[in-house]
Amino acid sequence: MKLWNLFLAFFRVGILGYGGGPAAIPLVHKEVVEKCKWMSDDDFSDVLALGNALPGPIATKLAGYIGWRVSGLLGMVVSVLATIVPTIILMILLLTVLNAYREKPWVQGMSKAVVPVVGVMLAVMTWDFIAKSTSGLGKVWGIALIVISFVVLELIGIHPAILIGILIVGALLSPGKRKERKVKAS
Repeated sequence: MKLWNLFLAFFRVGILGYGGGPAAIPLVHKEVVEKCKWMSDDDFSDVLALGNALPGPIATKLAGYIGWRVSGLLGMVVSVLATIVPTIILMILLLTVLNAYREKPWVQGMSKAVVPVVGVMLAVMTWDFIAKSTSGLGKVWGIALIVISFVVLELIGIHPAILIGILIVGALLSPGKRKERKVKAS
């Protein structure tokens, strides 16, 4: 039953995640966290951050990891196939139709109308992440990290993986973690 649920969840992501990997992230969150409750918001945020730091498409990385976490190797295979097969089939069908009718106004309008929907989905998820970071870190640290991240990523142009890697190393080496490890060891 878990394999079937994994297939359905990632099939829906694959078939409705129009707009690329970033558009699929809110759909994966909806299926995995809200609907199926396979992981918490915090776990999803961690997986998303690490997935973004690694090379490759985010939707398949999320599907592979979550499928493995929920149901082992077979769950990983089912989740990845459910994510990519609909996309491949839709791409073949849609490109065939769109190429045949690409000069028609309804085709051009359809392509433009999807962009605002994806923008709203990403904005809602971004707002959730901002609220979570300010409640977890405190408003001052949360807002400071948001501003620093914006400057580093958008104005300076550093790759997100470098920033995420620095934050992970910083968290692992922070004095609070070292004290926590010493307490656990004793």
